[in-house]
Amino acid sequence: HAASNHRRPCHTMDKSITLPPDEIFRNLENAKRFAIDIAPSDKLYEISVQEEVTARLHFIKFENAYIETCLDFIKDHLVNTETKVIKATVDKEDEMTCLIKGCNFVLRNIPHEAFVYAKHADSEFRFQTTHPDIFPYLLVNIGSGVSIVKVESEDKFERIGGSSIGGGTFWGLGALLTKTKRFDELLQLASKGQHTSVDMLVKDIYGGSYGSLGLTGDLIASSFGKSATADKEFSKEDMAKSLLHMISNDIGQLACLYAKLHNLSRVYFGGFFIRGHPVTMHTITYSINFFTKGEVQALFLRHEGYLGAIGAFLKGAEEDNPNQYSWGENYAGSSGLMSVSPDMYPMQRARSGTFDMLEMDRLERQLVNLPLLQDASSYIPDTVDLTEDAQAREYWLYCFEEALDGVVKRAVASQPDMPEAAERAEKFRQKYRHKLQTLRHQPFAYGSLTVRSLLDTREHCLNEFNFPDPYSKLKIIIVSSLVERPWLVDSYDQWLERLKGPPHKCALFFVDNSGLLSRGTEVVLASNSGPALNDVTNGELQILTERIAAMDPVIQDGLKEDRLTLVQSGSSSPCLDLSRLDKVLAMVVRERQTDLVIIEGMGRAIHTNYYAMLSCESLKMAVIKNSWLADRLGGKLFSVVFKYEVPADKADEDSALLTPS
Repeated sequence: HAASNHRRPCHTMDKSITLPPDEIFRNLENAKRFAIDIAPSDKLYEISVQEEVTARLHFIKFENAYIETCLDFIKDHLVNTETKVIKATVDKEDEMTCLIKGCNFVLRNIPHEAFVYAKHADSEFRFQTTHPDIFPYLLVNIGSGVSIVKVESEDKFERIGGSSIGGGTFWGLGALLTKTKRFDELLQLASKGQHTSVDMLVKDIYGGSYGSLGLTGDLIASSFGKSATADKEFSKEDMAKSLLHMISNDIGQLACLYAKLHNLSRVYFGGFFIRGHPVTMHTITYSINFFTKGEVQALFLRHEGYLGAIGAFLKGAEEDNPNQYSWGENYAGSSGLMSVSPDMYPMQRARSGTFDMLEMDRLERQLVNLPLLQDASSYIPDTVDLTEDAQAREYWLYCFEEALDGVVKRAVASQPDMPEAAERAEKFRQKYRHKLQTLRHQPFAYGSLTVRSLLDTREHCLNEFNFPDPYSKLKIIIVSSLVERPWLVDSYDQWLERLKGPPHKCALFFVDNSGLLSRGTEVVLASNSGPALNDVTNGELQILTERIAAMDPVIQDGLKEDRLTLVQSGSSSPCLDLSRLDKVLAMVVRERQTDLVIIEGMGRAIHTNYYAMLSCESLKMAVIKNSWLADRLGGKLFSVVFKYEVPADKADEDSALLTPS
């Protein structure tokens, strides 16, 4: 844990960094494959590890000053061992393949991977929900030069263009103009400069705008145009800013022309020129907006710096076919996106002696969209984006911090026979509290911040310290009396009316901790694959259903006749993301021609999916057990939500059937 907080003064020659192995390379002895991305321009070094026991990927990014530590690590742990395989992106022919493989991997497996950068917005980062089909897209990789790659499928991509004017040009010319040799220092200068002191604008030539050509007065007519005639010294800051604009505009226009030529609307920017720097992201975004009149968005990647290492790992692990699985970011072990505002957090750019980390856990099966989503490309599981709603963010961060003592006690009580449980629980407390503090200052660290991500982060932290199911002895059904009707959201009468009609063919029921069968409707019970809070898991539900079947003939007959099916959801969260569900569940939904979806519980029906649009009838039911949330929704504590929804086309069909001819 100390590694993520480690700070030491910035001395270029100081190359001593201690890597606590239990924090960074857990179960190192089980790792069989390593991939190293040796970036020629940026000198950032990355190592990835696949662990056999926990099926987890570790990616660690070192600053260039610590390459000796990285090489020592390789020498001590990898060289002359029989079971280790090392892959590196030093073969130039493979570098682009690794980059594309890595890009496909993060876009497919991390829902909030891509973002739009908006410098002056309340939230600098606008995360995009990844489209179910990530192809085709344009990748503009800005290293020393620029490579423009059209990616059409997993294995089909083509370098369709490029330029020799790239990040190396900015660095090289910047060094000549400002005598500043460090790339980050050059960007720091640019962030403080005024390009209008150096650039010739349209108004400098015409006295204002050039209306007949549609050119505004503030438009750059000639980069560095004033330096040819003005008899004065220009500041380093102004020259760096002018140079940054010149190169960003050139790259932006080139990217727009290629996007238009190949009819592509998704354009991702990466490479060491970008690397999360606000000034480069802002100038590229401005350029793209200008040249496409807002039709194309400049998209950036949260894990842009890891693509080469991920691709090298995937290329080296092809015999294990890692793409047959889905992977999920482990929030407990990932350092997340840092603040990019150099004025607010100047030390974060010069944090010598530290490193960034990304951890990915392999999930048992591939996760896919629920086939019944009305529009999978526009589906957003979460009801509130806490990244943008400051009031809600403050409340929920406070709420989770207040609940921490109770979670720690629960964790210790769940393992009464393990004397070291208290020590592990304390480590969990420290880790999760640190995560909450990070999210208070950097709500965008892991994509859009939501109640779901706060819950998932807590589960990941509990798992890290071997508390996989703190509620294992407390899975009880709480039966509470409902408040009187009318409820806060009340479609109950419409539902009763619907029950008078023909029975549904098949109902998919997402259960939490809590008689359609008798109507002749097939029922699919979907429960969590792994433990989360006190929600029932698929394994527990199997045992529970068998016991109930012994007492209830309806359940018994349903199981015998295969009208009652138990399927795991693929989730281990108290909330529900309908775009990442077990492939088997999706198959059952299709095969059984499911025409009713029931989503139950506050996590699944309020925090997530409250606004989800489905292509069949749906019921969303919950009792609101949080007074702040109840107040937010215009109700009181224990208000009932009973939301019966019929898609518009289905409602039209039903009314046509009911109208006499």
